Amino acid sequence: MSRAPRLIYLPLGGAGEIGMNAYVYGYGQEDAERLILVDIGVTFPNMDTTPGVDLIFADISWLEERRDRLEAIFITHAHEDHVGALGHLWSRLKAPVYARPFTANHAARKMEEQGQDPAHVNVVQPWPERIKAGPFEVAFLPVSHSIPESSGLVIDTPAGRIVHTGDFKLDVTPVLGDPFDRVLWAEVAAAGVKVLTCDSTNIFSPNPGRSEASVGPAIRQLVERAGGMVVATTFASNIARLKTLAEAGRDAGRSVCLLGRAMRRMVEAGVQSGILTDFPKTISPEEAGDIPRDHLMLIVTGSQGERRAASAQLSRGKYMGLSLAEGDLFLFSSKTIPGNERDVLNIVNALSEMGVDVVDDDADLYHVSGHANRPDLAQIHQLMKPGVVVPMHGEHRHLREHVKLAAENGLNGILAPNGTLLDLTGAVPRVAGYVDTGRTYLDGTVQIGALDGVVRDRIRMALNGQVVVSVLIDEADEPMGEPWVEVNGLPEKGASRAPLSEVLEADLDQFLRRADDRTLADDDKLEEAMRRITRQIAQAEIGKRPEVKVIISRLSE
Repeated sequence: MSRAPRLIYLPLGGAGEIGMNAYVYGYGQEDAERLILVDIGVTFPNMDTTPGVDLIFADISWLEERRDRLEAIFITHAHEDHVGALGHLWSRLKAPVYARPFTANHAARKMEEQGQDPAHVNVVQPWPERIKAGPFEVAFLPVSHSIPESSGLVIDTPAGRIVHTGDFKLDVTPVLGDPFDRVLWAEVAAAGVKVLTCDSTNIFSPNPGRSEASVGPAIRQLVERAGGMVVATTFASNIARLKTLAEAGRDAGRSVCLLGRAMRRMVEAGVQSGILTDFPKTISPEEAGDIPRDHLMLIVTGSQGERRAASAQLSRGKYMGLSLAEGDLFLFSSKTIPGNERDVLNIVNALSEMGVDVVDDDADLYHVSGHANRPDLAQIHQLMKPGVVVPMHGEHRHLREHVKLAAENGLNGILAPNGTLLDLTGAVPRVAGYVDTGRTYLDGTVQIGALDGVVRDRIRMALNGQVVVSVLIDEADEPMGEPWVEVNGLPEKGASRAPLSEVLEADLDQFLRRADDRTLADDDKLEEAMRRITRQIAQAEIGKRPEVKVIISRLSE
């Protein structure tokens, strides 16, 4: 006898962290559910935990194994943590992609960049248009956020309606993009909402969120009063803020120049998709070099301290022929994402050494968040009146606190971090199991697993340095000459004041001369002994036990 179908939810990324969003919904008999994927984003590496890595994706192995049951991929908006992995991972899923025009523009470009056919990206219009995907009917519900054409999703299933908010805020004057439409959301809620899967990013922010329009006057006043050149940085995807900054420069009689590929690309996408029709005229970096400093405004990438972005390069000297000078003004119209504080502070200090006046947003004058604060989330709970609140998009502490907020509002909430498989079929959700989830690293052009050991070895080499020992053994299992040692990432000399490589070579040579026949004939024994001796000598000489690679070459008879 077949079991009754069930409605499931499984976050593969984005629940228990901010970034790398990937959420699976399914409906059908157990282990035969038809599936949809909401978002497929990236998170970014750092030199402390993922040195050398280019991008980080969710581990989609579970979904890849079931891709014959995957009906569609829906992208809520064009931020990298929601769409950035599409081109890299689509070939492992091969399902149609749906997005609104501006987001679809970015999604198609992501596909093209990785050699995938952008025709798999389908452009759709918002509610009430619906997309049929197996047992699901999905509609894009416009929301306000820090990038245009952001959407929640209304997911209708045989078991009831799900509202997946995506990233959102309650902003009725967003400058660009869709304002929050309470009447529309109430219309969606009127049919009954079984599940509200909800953004948790700003659950700890106690005051109602501010509108994007509220930052314009303060920015205009700051730019008007500036004496030298004005440089401003913000998130490249926040086109509304770019527009506000550019208008402030224009109104102050300054020529405006955009610096940074991501920023120019976002503006171009806005124009191409028809949502950006009146962006102020800009000039090229070459033209900017001929403009008097007090008549020039640069809007640049790198608000999070990214080393290769325009902000960082300007702080180190020149970028595109332009440089900062004493008396110039640099505005951070952004909040620093946790984890990026050190990189941003390095830029601030470098600018200060140049005599540049740096203005950040400690006073909450020049930036507003794109996410709903705690009172705003409470409003959405009350408006939607869902059977259950499932917090997503946040660190574990955010999700847990969001469950508490749901309880304060008289609603059921359930904590479901990455890998938690929820059965949402009944009136009370339950945890139906757990799935191994992790991370996939893009290392150059190769995707590697987080547990493959590549990055772990890289970290160990960075912390401890490396010694490479090469030894040549003849046909009679006798060493030919001294071993050769190469030292990487270690002091040249140690306690003996002699070159470390020479000390190691001499002591290893002594070992080889004393080694018995069985050791010299056995590569494993020889390698282990030489590795141990090398680390012991290094510890005595420099106080470190480096990573050691032993290369044994034998002459064949």
